[in-house]
Amino acid sequence: MRTYLVIMDETPEAKVALRFASRRAAKTGGSVHLIALVPKQAFVAFGGVQATIEEEAKSRAEVLVMAAAGSLLAESGRMPSISVRVGDGAKVVHDYLTENAQIAALVLGAAAEGSPGPLVHHFANHKAGQLPCPLMIVPGGLSEEDIDALS
Repeated sequence: MRTYLVIMDETPEAKVALRFASRRAAKTGGSVHLIALVPKQAFVAFGGVQATIEEEAKSRAEVLVMAAAGSLLAESGRMPSISVRVGDGAKVVHDYLTENAQIAALVLGAAAEGSPGPLVHHFANHKAGQLPCPLMIVPGGLSEEDIDALS
């Protein structure tokens, strides 16, 4: 089964990527896997404070990815797989792709204006030729109708 990997955060480009991936999965009989990334927190001298900060960030990411999964389930009737990973975003995504051969494509949304975003920049520039699957970049300026037509 084709699995489309989407990195979820609170940006509009993540929503664009999710819409494209969910439509593409529905049309190809595939599935969607959502990963919420939690950046590694800077070292804090008091371990208890750092642990609390990391746990709050992880909880926010879990709520975000569960909300996205619920929306996808309500809209398509399919529940995506979900993960929450802690660490450097580009490294976490690359490691996940390497460990999971069933991923058919990494789907990222590019910002409608300005820099396309750190993951798009990283994977489209530095690692494009080394990815174990295709990279699909969805322009952030597309309307929902345009995304539906393309997917």
